[in-house]
Amino acid sequence: MKYSKRYIAFTFILALIFVSNFYIYAKDSSTLGAFRGAQIDNTIWSPLVAADVNGTTIRLRIENKEYTSEDEHVYMDENRNIMVPVSMLRDALNSSAHVYNKNELLVEKHSLTADFKLADDNGFVQYKGQFYASLDKLSKLLDMTCSFDTATNTLTMTDKSEGVSTVPTKYDLRERQRVSLIRDQGSYGTCWAFAATSALESALMPEEQLLFSVDHMSMSNSFNVNQYDGGEYTMGMAYLAAWQGPVYEKDDPYGDGMTDDSLKAVRHVQEMQVIDGKDYEGIKEAVFKYGGVESSLYSTIRSSQGSSVYYNQNTSAYCYIGTEKPNHDVVIIGWDDNYSRSNFNTPLEGDGAFICQNSWGDGFGENGIFYVSYYDTNIGTHNVAYTRVDDVHNYDHIYQSDLCGWVGKLGYDSDQIYGANVFEAKGAETLSAASFYATGANTQYEVYVVHDFENEKSFAQREQLASGTLQKAGYYTVDFDTKVSLKKGERYAVLVYLKTPGTKHPMAIEYDTGEKILQGVDLDDGEGYISLNGKNFVNVKEKKDCNLCIKACRRRKSDRYNGESESGGGAVKGFERAA
Repeated sequence: MKYSKRYIAFTFILALIFVSNFYIYAKDSSTLGAFRGAQIDNTIWSPLVAADVNGTTIRLRIENKEYTSEDEHVYMDENRNIMVPVSMLRDALNSSAHVYNKNELLVEKHSLTADFKLADDNGFVQYKGQFYASLDKLSKLLDMTCSFDTATNTLTMTDKSEGVSTVPTKYDLRERQRVSLIRDQGSYGTCWAFAATSALESALMPEEQLLFSVDHMSMSNSFNVNQYDGGEYTMGMAYLAAWQGPVYEKDDPYGDGMTDDSLKAVRHVQEMQVIDGKDYEGIKEAVFKYGGVESSLYSTIRSSQGSSVYYNQNTSAYCYIGTEKPNHDVVIIGWDDNYSRSNFNTPLEGDGAFICQNSWGDGFGENGIFYVSYYDTNIGTHNVAYTRVDDVHNYDHIYQSDLCGWVGKLGYDSDQIYGANVFEAKGAETLSAASFYATGANTQYEVYVVHDFENEKSFAQREQLASGTLQKAGYYTVDFDTKVSLKKGERYAVLVYLKTPGTKHPMAIEYDTGEKILQGVDLDDGEGYISLNGKNFVNVKEKKDCNLCIKACRRRKSDRYNGESESGGGAVKGFERAA
């Protein structure tokens, strides 16, 4: 009798699977049509559909971008919702997407919002420590179309609002709990470090509430400066790209005249986008998606107690129009397209202002915040957004020779160049990624590895690992789909091909400009090569006395290895100073 029961149960399951082949996936129906008089409830049918879909590759086509379940952990739940990691929503939907208090998801696009809570079971779930959201339910709230083709396992999602700006006309990170602590730089020239750390802190909010050390960034870097000398945004980028920081404020507190250069970075900043040329729409999108954006202006005020004809203390509104260059860094935390021109002392052609965080304490402006007109000469000219900030377990070592980062640019009077840095593997390990600068927008790149490097002839044996296009200038890390095994002591080269439209010098370099700030820069810690055609290479140290800004990141094959973190190591027409 027991065998008879098993046979009946098995036959029933086979029958359900057989019946499923006669139905077309109907996402919104509570029951499916009759087959020979039978009704199959969704509670039975949906898990079968989900199991079938999850057994193959799921493909996503969202806003002209493509993803697969092989690249991201995408799955169909038992209610036939396609669930994706919240971490991919920002770039996939070109939106703001953040988790508040570990239980509420807020997604913003245009002027629309989608708000979910974990307890409501409405398309926002947590699984194995990661948050997921339903694309179908998001699409309904964000005015997007969403359809799923069961024949190809492909979800297509598009925005109905063609031609509409991604961002609203007014946005303020203060209202989203995404503005870092207002601090006071005092008498030091450290505004650049305050702007960098504040923007970085904002990029991690609201999920993380951290306070990074300004003392460490301004004193434990590779530049010849003290805290009275001032600085610029490229210095903060170099410090972060080199993993010299950030460190916590509590471990290196501000204003005591001391620093601890033995402290290790508590985050790895792997991507920083540079938004140039008063691209106001680009700045707004960066604030909307990533958090505060570091920017510069010319200030005739030196502290919260100062006054200026360009500053209206009653409205906390500032606008300078003139020929002076930037001398102060702030953080753009929002904007208001309709902020009245009447709020400014300077007569202006139109309305609109950026909302900016200063580093003069909460006694300045609106508790440390002020408004800078769109018509200000310098605001929005040089801007940095911190767009990828990893924990320190992403890689366990960085090979590099450009601790001062992007100082200038090198090239052959052409928009393309090949550049390579040679390193020596500290142990048996896996090469996982390469980092480099795009010196202009729409930079095409290809990344190669050269094993067992001996000399310039070794470049003929290169193996391609990655390729793509970078829409904005900045510092980028490219992870390899195919991991590269290295032997202990192996000399290897990371080769990068760059094509940057509109430039004659596409390669970022570190070199001695002769200025005080770069006195003592180490140009003997690297081995770099460049080529115009990828065939004939020359040594950049011998030809131009510089280092290339190309880094390599590795993972060890064995956790038993304990390597020390150390610096690795045609006619060129010319090179230029970084802007």
